[in-house]
Amino acid sequence: MSADLRQLQKEVYQNKIDKGFNTTDVAMEFCRAHEELSEAFKKYNAKEDGVPEEMADVAIFLLGMAEMLNFDLEKEIVRKVAINKKRKYEKINGAWIRVATTEDP
Repeated sequence: MSADLRQLQKEVYQNKIDKGFNTTDVAMEFCRAHEELSEAFKKYNAKEDGVPEEMADVAIFLLGMAEMLNFDLEKEIVRKVAINKKRKYEKINGAWIRVATTEDP
């Protein structure tokens, strides 16, 4: 099954409205998304079940925030993936460092 992120974004936001959840305090949503990501890491690090569900919670928060901020997250992800594909990296002193993109002179 394939997901239409734009449609999910609208559904997530509508659920927030229907349930009386926050739809105005963006800073709080950033904090809640961070909290969910931390919960996913904690479960991953402890080798506990539930990592996929916690990561889904992170994605849900991101989709809701995108709708709150009035932009299409799916479009932005596609755009950013295309940018990342064009970047060049080199391993310098054991770390991967971005050295250029194909658009760079």
